[in-house]
Amino acid sequence: MVKIALAGNPNCGKTMLFNALTGSNQYVGNWAGVTVEAKEGRMKGETDVVIADLPGIYSLSPYTPEEVVARNYLVNEEPDVILNIIDGTNLERNLYLTTQLCEIGIPVIMAINMIDIVRRNGDIINPEEISEHFGCVCFEISALKGTGVKKCAKKAVELARYNKGVPPVHHSFDDRVESALHFISALLPTGTDMLHKRYYATKIFERDKLISSDFDDCESIIKDVEKYYDDDSESIIADQRYKYITSCIDECRTKSGKTPVSEKIDSIVTNKYLSLPIFALIMFGVYYLSVTTLGGALSEFITQNLFGANGLASAAEGFLNSVNCAPWLTSLVADGIIAGVGSVLSFVPQIIVLFIFLSFLEDCGYMSRIAFIMDKLFRKFGLSGKSFIPILVGTGCGVPGIMSSRTIENVNERRMTIITTTFIPCGAKLPVIALIASALFGGAWWVAPSAYFLGIAAIISSGIILKKTKLFSGDVSPFVMELPSYHMPTFKSVARATWDRSWSYVKKAGTIILIASCGVWFLSNFGFYGGKFGMVQRMDNSILAYIGGAIDIVFAPLGFGSWQAAVATLLGLIAKEEIVGVFGVLYSNIGEGFNALSGYSFLVFNLLCAPCVAAMGAIRREMNSFKWTAFAISYQCIFAYCISLALYQTVLFISTGRITVQTVCAAAVIMMFIFMLFRKPVKRIK
Repeated sequence: MVKIALAGNPNCGKTMLFNALTGSNQYVGNWAGVTVEAKEGRMKGETDVVIADLPGIYSLSPYTPEEVVARNYLVNEEPDVILNIIDGTNLERNLYLTTQLCEIGIPVIMAINMIDIVRRNGDIINPEEISEHFGCVCFEISALKGTGVKKCAKKAVELARYNKGVPPVHHSFDDRVESALHFISALLPTGTDMLHKRYYATKIFERDKLISSDFDDCESIIKDVEKYYDDDSESIIADQRYKYITSCIDECRTKSGKTPVSEKIDSIVTNKYLSLPIFALIMFGVYYLSVTTLGGALSEFITQNLFGANGLASAAEGFLNSVNCAPWLTSLVADGIIAGVGSVLSFVPQIIVLFIFLSFLEDCGYMSRIAFIMDKLFRKFGLSGKSFIPILVGTGCGVPGIMSSRTIENVNERRMTIITTTFIPCGAKLPVIALIASALFGGAWWVAPSAYFLGIAAIISSGIILKKTKLFSGDVSPFVMELPSYHMPTFKSVARATWDRSWSYVKKAGTIILIASCGVWFLSNFGFYGGKFGMVQRMDNSILAYIGGAIDIVFAPLGFGSWQAAVATLLGLIAKEEIVGVFGVLYSNIGEGFNALSGYSFLVFNLLCAPCVAAMGAIRREMNSFKWTAFAISYQCIFAYCISLALYQTVLFISTGRITVQTVCAAAVIMMFIFMLFRKPVKRIK
C-alpha cells in the first residue's frame, strides 16, 4: 500500500486537490482551519494508493493542534511521499514549510498551486530552478481547474513505488549553524536513519519540547551559537531558512511589478470604514434572495404543486381510500408522512439558493476576508478572528463549525467559541426562518436577514458577558492569516459544496424527519378518551397534547404557550428541521397558533437555544467534559429564554401599556443584561 501525504500552508488548496485525486467530498473552505485532522482516501484508479489530507500548517513546530497532528503523521506514519502544495502567489511564506519537509527524510514533490492566478498577475515561476534549489521535483498546477494535477499525481505514485531513496537536503545555513547541526547529528543514537538526522538535529537545536529533552549535551554548543547571533536558537533557524529562501527566490520567480487585482479589491472590501457595511449589505442580499425572493418563489411553487391542498397528500389520500385502506393508515401517509416530510422538503430550493451564494463567497476568497475584518471587532469582545471561522463553517451545519474550533489554542477562547458558534443560523434553521417569514409576516424582506444578524449580535454580547467572568478571563489569542487571492470559482466546486450541504438536509428529511413525523402523527392521533386508548377525534385529547401541556407553561411568558409550540420546540432539539415537520402535522395553518409577535419570539428562542442532538454530541466531544457540555447547553437555553422573554414582553408593553409579572421579569432581565455587558471584568482564577 502506497501512502502519499498532502502537506502545505492553510489556504494553499490541499483539500481541493485531495477531492480531485480521491473523488472525496471533504469540505473545502477558503480559510484556515477547515481540515483539523488527517483525512485519508483512495486515489481514483489506484486501489493501492492512499492519500492523506493533513491540516494546513505554517511550520512543523508543535505550537498549534493542527501542527501537532500533521507532524505526528509525517514522523510516525512515515508516508512514502510528501506532496507539498504551495500557493504560488505567496512563495516565500510557503517555501518556509518546504525547507522543513525536505529535512524529514521522506521524498518530497512540490506542486506550485494557483498557477492560473500567478500568470494572470503577470508573474513567471521557474519550476526547474525551484527543483534545483530544493532538491525535489516541482510541478505547476491549478487544483481549481485541474491543470497539471494528473501529471503531478502520477509522478508522486512513481516516486513512492520505485524510488525509495531521498536526494540530499540542498538548502544550507551559515557555517556556524551548519557546524552546530553536524555536531548534534554526531550525538544522535547510532540507529538513527541518516536521512532523518538533519530533521532531528535541527529540532534539537531549536529545543523542540517534543524531542530535545534527552539531549542536554548539546546545550553548550547551542548557547555558543545563540551568543554569536545574539538571538534564541529557534529564531536563528527561522532567520536562516528565510535567508536561504530569499537567496534563491529571485532566480525562481519573475515579478511583473503590477498591482495584483486582489489588492485593488481589498482596498475597498477590507477598508477600515467600508468593510463592515459591505459585509452587512452582502449578507442581507444573500438572505433576501434565498428566503424572500428567488428561493421563496421556488419553494412556494413546490409547495403549491407538490405539497399543497391538491398535491401529493390529496392524491395519496384519494388512492388509499379507493382501495379501501384503513383510515388510520390513510391518515398516517397523508397527514403524517407527506405533511411532515413534505413541509420540510418544500424548503429545499431556499436551502440550495443560500448554499450557492455562500459557496461562491467562500470559494472566491471573500469570506476569509470577513474573518480578518471580524478579528478587529471580535478582539474587543474577548474573541479573535479564529472564533469567526467556526461561525462561517457553521452557516452550513453546526457540527463541523464546532469541530473547527480545534484550531484555537487558547482553551478559554475555544470553549467560548464552542458555546456561541451555534447561535448563527445553520441550514437546518433556515426552514424555520422561512416558515415564520412567509406565514406570519407575508414574506417580509427583513425577517431572514434579521435572524442572521441576531446570531452575530448574540455571539458578540455573549463574548462580552463570558469574557468578564472568572471562567473565561484572559488574553485573546493572536490571529495570523494569509488572505488567498481572489478568483472566480468553478461551477464544479460551487456545485459540489452546494450538493454536499443540501444533500445532508434531504437525508435528514428521509430519515430522522420521517421517523419523527410518524411519531408525531401517532402521538397526536392516539390517546386515552372515555377510559379507552385509541384514535381520538380531537388532538387536544392526544398523548402529545398531554406531553406538550405539561411543559407549555414554561413558554407562556415568551408568547407561545400552546402545547403544539412546546412540542415543536422540544423535538427541535432532535433536528431543527423537525420544527417545520411538527407544524406540518399539527397545524393546517400556522396562523391558528401564532401572531406576528409570538411567532418572532418563537423564532428567536429556537435560533438561540441548544442545537440539535448531533451538534450537542459535537460539543461533548470537543469539550471533553460533561460539566462543560452541561454548562454550554444550559447557557444557550437560558440566554435564548432571556432574549425571547425581553423581546416579547417589551414589545407587548409598548403596544398595550399593560404591566404584568412577566413584564417586571423582562425588565429585570434587561437590566441584568446591561449590567453584565458594562460591568468591570473579574480577575481570572489562578
